[in-house]
Order: sequence, then structure tokens, then C-alpha cells
Amino acid sequence: MDKIAAKNRIAKLVKLINRYRYAYHVLDRQEISDEALDSLKKELFDLESCYPDLIVSDSPTQRVGGRALKKFAKHIHKSPMLSFNDAFSVQDMRDWVERAKRLLLGKETKEIDFFCEPKLDGLAVELVYRGGLFAIGATRGDGRIGEDITSNLKTIESIPLSLPPLDEIIAGLRAAGLGKMAGVVAKSGLKELTVRGEVVIAKKEFKRINEEQLKRGLPPFANPRNLAAGSMRQLDPKIAASRRLDFDCYSLASDCGQETHWQEHQFLEIAGFKTNNKFSRYCATLDEVFLFHEYWRKNRAKLPYEIDGVVVSVNNNKIAEILGVAGKAPRGAIAYKFPLKQATTIVEDILVQVGRTGALTPVAVLSPVVVGGVMISRATLHNEDEIRRLGLKIGDTAVVGRAGDVIPSVLKVLPELRTGNEREFKMPETCPICGGNTRKKESEAVWRCVNRGCFAVQRRSLQHFVSRAAFNIEGLGPKIIEHLINEGLVRDAADIFVLKEGDLAPLERFAEKSSQNLVRAIQEKKNISLPRFIYALGIRNVGEQTARALADEFGSLAKIKQASLEDLRAVADIGPVVAESIAGWFAWPKNSDLIERLISAGVSIGSHRKIQGALAGKSFIITGTLETMSRQEAKDRVRAQGGVAVDSLSKSTGYLVVGANPGSKLAKAKSLGVNILNEKEFLALTGNEK
Repeated sequence: MDKIAAKNRIAKLVKLINRYRYAYHVLDRQEISDEALDSLKKELFDLESCYPDLIVSDSPTQRVGGRALKKFAKHIHKSPMLSFNDAFSVQDMRDWVERAKRLLLGKETKEIDFFCEPKLDGLAVELVYRGGLFAIGATRGDGRIGEDITSNLKTIESIPLSLPPLDEIIAGLRAAGLGKMAGVVAKSGLKELTVRGEVVIAKKEFKRINEEQLKRGLPPFANPRNLAAGSMRQLDPKIAASRRLDFDCYSLASDCGQETHWQEHQFLEIAGFKTNNKFSRYCATLDEVFLFHEYWRKNRAKLPYEIDGVVVSVNNNKIAEILGVAGKAPRGAIAYKFPLKQATTIVEDILVQVGRTGALTPVAVLSPVVVGGVMISRATLHNEDEIRRLGLKIGDTAVVGRAGDVIPSVLKVLPELRTGNEREFKMPETCPICGGNTRKKESEAVWRCVNRGCFAVQRRSLQHFVSRAAFNIEGLGPKIIEHLINEGLVRDAADIFVLKEGDLAPLERFAEKSSQNLVRAIQEKKNISLPRFIYALGIRNVGEQTARALADEFGSLAKIKQASLEDLRAVADIGPVVAESIAGWFAWPKNSDLIERLISAGVSIGSHRKIQGALAGKSFIITGTLETMSRQEAKDRVRAQGGVAVDSLSKSTGYLVVGANPGSKLAKAKSLGVNILNEKEFLALTGNEK
């Protein structure tokens, strides 16, 4: 076959194979046997091998790159990729609509209607087509900048490598009654098209992969979402290809004349993208939304993929545009999540963990069970009173549940299933770590180890000491701390600052470079403010705000050490219990020795004066993920201007600053009438310069 004939044959093979791909992976219709399709692909591969200059970018052979990447390039989204705020109840949804209506007051808009679709649990990605060909695919990243994962996305058969001919798309739009969109598309020529969707893995594929993992003696993957996301971040596209991922398109990010979200979905289907249209629904009223949500809550097992709720969007795009964006979430759409997922399992044992203040926390050891798509084997029991409230015995069958990333907990005991072999649980009289005595004050619900030299207390105290809000020593994580303690290199916080590279280099996991980096990181953090230093000491009941109150009142560490119990009680927001904790800590000789050794090791505590800034007298709580800074940086920003950063919400709280995925504090703040700021408003209030 000469080159001209080969070129024609290749073009026909590409078109035919892509047609069969679309039928199978998008329309769920098999028009040719797998064997016959493989034969066509083999012929195409052989022809392209003979004439490599005839390979086109949308050839099926280009779905798997031959070379692994060293790293992912960055991709800037032309418009932000937003995430959704969550709703968990009918009232949450009613509140969402009421907020929208208040924002629309005085504006010429129609009644709000909705478009609802299953919320797939996968990885959000953006696809960019140029000249009709798939050019770039990227992750959401931080919403503005994602990672270019084009090579991996090309391995997904349901993602078209090229768009249908322009005249076919235009004809399809007109046939669907979307004449305006057809005109816009004809005029633009679709020189560039951006769409968004979710990379997912089907339940059956997830099961197949985990079976293969077990056969190879490897641990199974926890859930389909993590597997899908992890597969897309493999530097070798062949790994992504082996996992048979899928893609569902749900958003049109280019202006094609669409007036409603429903029209966007129509366009996506006509343009050859796989959508969830057959599982989605237009809802004229909120009551119809509730029916849609309830249907999929009961029937989600029928879907080929995992879902954790439904996405409810304001259907009218003009209204959605007016509503705008709050933080990283559109006000015109919301994720209406399903209720807390629960399962039953056996409580095989109850263990006790020891925290940095010596607090003993009982933890249920469970027969492993999948809850919310995640395998769990532990659940918190909080304290002895909670065990009594539940009536829990070792060996009981219990209902356990989890919501989002919240630690699983035991919700209910099923005593009807007892066999008589169950055992009562008692809090230990001696510490399970050091063997020291334990004690529970009448005024507290918590048992504590009273041995101040307890290894567990020591380990947790050191973790607290180097944490972000304290000395903020990067690279000194829990495993490294434990390693240093086990090797006898660190007994307390002061030992950290006298570590030398030669001490670390011989240790397992420490090369010369990593030893240098850790010692440098430690030395760079020797200078610290007084509030951070007080917080780092880990005094019971002394959080960041109490540490700052002490610094504001006394101004120096020496004066705090000398303060009487009465002096401490006189400090605003410090009650008798906290005052006793502070006085008791400084009265113990070992703690005084620790401070002296820290100073001898070169730790320098900066002078402190109370800030009388623009935010003096105003209190702030930060919730959710902020776009331009971490929560700790936001707290520091507040304090730098005399404000107070607190953790617990009450009527007296001045402001709640809300980032993405804010959690329960947002709803509580609304009920208490607390002022709510998004990140942009917070920056305006505190000054745009960080």
C-alpha cells in the first residue's frame, strides 16, 4: 500500500474506530465485537508504524503515551473552577433559596427553577479543545491553577479526542430546538471549546482492580474516588490506562449562547460528550428537587458509579450570574448531600489513647466495615460517660457512622443481638503507655495519666511544640519525633535545638541532605513571639487566644512566671480552672528547667506589647479553606491588627470568615446572628496587603 492509499485508509479507520468508541463508552451500545474492534486497531497501528508522519492527534493509538512524565506542568484556567457548598437537609435547601431571593430583590429576574443531577464522587477536570481537537486537560487545583494531565486523560475512552464536524453539531442543536445556540456556534466556529466534568471509576471496575490487588498480595484501594484521583496523578499514562476510568461531562465553560444549565447539557451530548442526562432532571420547584434527591437517596445503588448526593443548580444562567460567587463556591448551585452513612459491625475491643495533656480517650476497635465508601476499623468513644450513655460492651453489635472527613463514631448499640459473651469496659487505673496512675476529677469527664514523664504525653507534647501555631518547624513530623525519642536523641523540646547534622545522619531515613535541611529548619525557628512560645509550652487549657491574653496582660515571660493565682484570675477570659493550670505548670521545677534550657539552646522570645489596631475588641473565627492564605495566616492577620482569633462560636463572636467547605459553623453562625464574611470581604476589612 502506497502512502496516499495508507493516508486514506488511516483516516477511515480513525473515524470508524472513534464511532465505535463513542457508541460503546458514551451511548453504552456495542456495535462491534471486542475482537473485531481490536483487529481494526491493530491494522491502524501497523499502518501508523509504517508511516509515522501520518499519525493524527485524535487517533485511537494516541490515547496512551509511550513515555512517562517527570512532573506535571501547570495550567491556568480562563475562568475559575469552583467547588460547591454543601446542604444536608430540607431546611438547608430552603435557606439557600431564600438567600438567593434576597440577593435578587429589585432585579428583573424570572422565578427560580432548577436543574438537578447526581453528584459523582471523582476528580473534577477541565478539557480544552482547539480547532476541534483535544488540546489540554487539567485538574481543578486551587481553582485558578491546575495540573496539566492531558496524557492521562487521553487514556479515558469516553473522552473524545476530537469533536464532531461543526455542521453536525449545528444541525443537532437546531434539531433540539436550540436555534440561538446553533447561530452562536456557527459564528464562532468553535475555535476553542472548554468543558468540565468528573473522572470516575465504575463500581465493577473498582471491584476488579481490588481483586487484582489482593491476588498480588497488595492492600485494596479504600474507595473509588481516591483511586480515580490517584490514577490521574500518575506520571506514567500506562498506569492510568490500565484502570479503565470513565468521564462524565457536566459543564460548558465556553459561551455558546446557552441560556440555561439544561441547554448546556443538551449541547454537551450533541457535541459527543458522555453526560448523566438520563439520570438528571429539570425541576420547576424546590419540592420537585426534594423528590429528585429522595429518589436517588433510595436508588443510588442502581447507578454504575458512587454518588454522595445531587448537585442542584439554578437553571437560568442569567440569574446564576447575578448571584455570583462566594469564596470558591457559586451562589447559584449547591451540593445537596445524602445523610450520614451508617453501617453495623462488631465492637471487638476498646483501647485507650493518651493525648499530650495526659487525657485518656477510649477508642472502639471494630470488625472492618465500609462506611461511606471507606473501610474503617476504629471509632472514637470520646470518654467514659459516652460509653455509659450508649450502654456499650465489648463484643456488642453497634451502628457506626461518618460524615465527610469526620472521625467515625459509634451511634447506637443493638443489645438485641447480644450472645451473653459481651464484657463490660472499665477505664484503666494505670496508664496503658507508661504504667503511671490515672485520675478523674469530679468536675471533668476525662481520665488522665498523672505521670508527667509519660512517653505518650511527651511525644504528643513535642508534636504540639513544633506545630504550625507554635514553633512551626517544617519537616519535624510525628514519625521523625518518635524516631528521635526512640534513639534517645530527644527527651524534651530543648533537645530539639541542640541537634547536629552528625546526630541525624547515621539514623535510618536520614541522608546527609535531609539532616542538613532539618537542622537548618530548626535553627531558623529559634526566634519566636511571646504568644506563640506560651502556646508551644502545651499548658493544659491554654490555647492560642489564652496565650495571647497572657502576653497582652503581662508583656514578658518573666512576669507571667511571677504572676500569682489572683493575678492570673484577673486576666480577661481566664477563669479559676485555667489560672490553676497556668500557675501549676510554672510552679513545677522541671518546667522552669525546660525554659532555661530552651533559652540556653538559643531560643529567643521576642518582646511583646498589646496591639491597639483597627480590629481591637473584635473577635474572628476562620472556617473552611481560604484561597489566598492558610487559616493560621488569617489568624495572624487578625492579631496583627489587635483583633482576637477564637475557635469556639457564640453570640458574642464578632465575625465568621468563611472559606470553601466551611462545615457546621456556618449554619450555627447564621442561627446566632453572627456577621459572616467571605474571603474577599475579610481582605477588604483587614487591608488587601498580606
